[in-house]
Amino acid sequence: MWKSNQSYWLAWLFLSLSLAVGLYDQLNGSTDPSLFMPGPLSDGHHQFTDQCEICHAHPFDGSEAIEQRCVECHGETRVKPHDSHPKSKFDDPRNADLLAKIDASSCMTCHQEHKTAITLKDGFTQPVDFCAHCHANIGEERPSHADMAFSSCKDAGCHNFHNNRAIYTDFLIKHLDEKDLLDKRRVKAREFAGILEELMEYPHDDYPVEALTSDDADAPGQMNTDPHLQRSWAASSHAKSGVNCSACHSPDNSNSDWSDTVPYTVCQNCHHLEVERFQGGRHGMRWSAGLPDMPIREARLPMRQTALHQTVNCHSCHNAHDYDSQYAAVDACVQCHADQHTQAYEQSPHARLWAAERENSAPPGSGVSCATCHMPRIAFDMNDWASRIMVDHNQSANLSPNTKMARTVCLHCHGLDFTLKALADSQQILNNFATRPKPEEHPSMQLARRDHERYLREINANPP
Repeated sequence: MWKSNQSYWLAWLFLSLSLAVGLYDQLNGSTDPSLFMPGPLSDGHHQFTDQCEICHAHPFDGSEAIEQRCVECHGETRVKPHDSHPKSKFDDPRNADLLAKIDASSCMTCHQEHKTAITLKDGFTQPVDFCAHCHANIGEERPSHADMAFSSCKDAGCHNFHNNRAIYTDFLIKHLDEKDLLDKRRVKAREFAGILEELMEYPHDDYPVEALTSDDADAPGQMNTDPHLQRSWAASSHAKSGVNCSACHSPDNSNSDWSDTVPYTVCQNCHHLEVERFQGGRHGMRWSAGLPDMPIREARLPMRQTALHQTVNCHSCHNAHDYDSQYAAVDACVQCHADQHTQAYEQSPHARLWAAERENSAPPGSGVSCATCHMPRIAFDMNDWASRIMVDHNQSANLSPNTKMARTVCLHCHGLDFTLKALADSQQILNNFATRPKPEEHPSMQLARRDHERYLREINANPP
């Protein structure tokens, strides 16, 4: 009997030892941790495939520890006014019975990694009708919702669990009957060079704000005689603002440690807010985890073959020395991205507006570049008492849900109804808004209009 089962016992012993060695190596960091993943990571986290410790600081971390990792990265976006369902809402004891059905205060309730079969857009892993857990009586509270399926809450473009600011009823009512194209169509002007004197964190002692010429360049040796470098730098915003060669290549003001390469930490000395925001998006999220630049070959969107050997950093968009912001706004994007939306940009009305502005045949701020929409100009707090208009370098911030783009971008030029219809049309997005959306009023606007008309009838029937 023993002889007949001997081979099975040996196989079992071999597999057990192999598993034990593998687990030991995993716990001691000597094996690729991705080998032990129960499934692929979502699009939002796939750059951390070989860095399990970012979410699992310890191999035996429980859900509370992992939840804390979520909060460390995404916590600031889970507060009002940017989150319609902030965690604080569920601290109210009156919501205890609702939390018993679905714990909406926990990130992992709705976003579970490694579950490819049930993962939807934005890493969402709940059934699409999950709103019913808390809003089962919405048809009674709002007669206009009586016949609507819960699976349509999000898909219809009416509600978003987190950022719902563009489709609040009061906001919709405020923007009823707007023109498709507003009379004044301008993008906000950036504020950096114009307020340098007011920026307390700017290193004024090292880089006084005064224009420099090519004769002032302090690069050592041959670099100081290279006419191309001199012309590029002398025409740049850096030179006009008093930032000399050594400011980036030798930031401690000693040419003895001159470096030809400039890491992003040097950019951060003056542009800390831009770098901070960059690390929040997919282009720079690896920096926030202490990892090297993102290799473009690892992107999950279609990319140009000629760009696959490159990585993403400040210099990917801002060419060394000239830092041409117009180049960064379009050309830098299309040199990497090869998806249908990007390829359709060149033939879009937005591209024609951008070309007109660059040719000085249209006023500043009237053009629409890739950066206009994906890196909008927004007021950010510099400190407790002042803010400035800056380019948001977190290019993921307003991508999804796409209605987040309405307030920060589209409403500078378009009415809200036109905006929501365009953003809700997948074909419009693919062709880069080359055609007009359907003429019928957006369903959210229709509901808001009916609600407003009901309110006016009640006021007229019962005047104060």
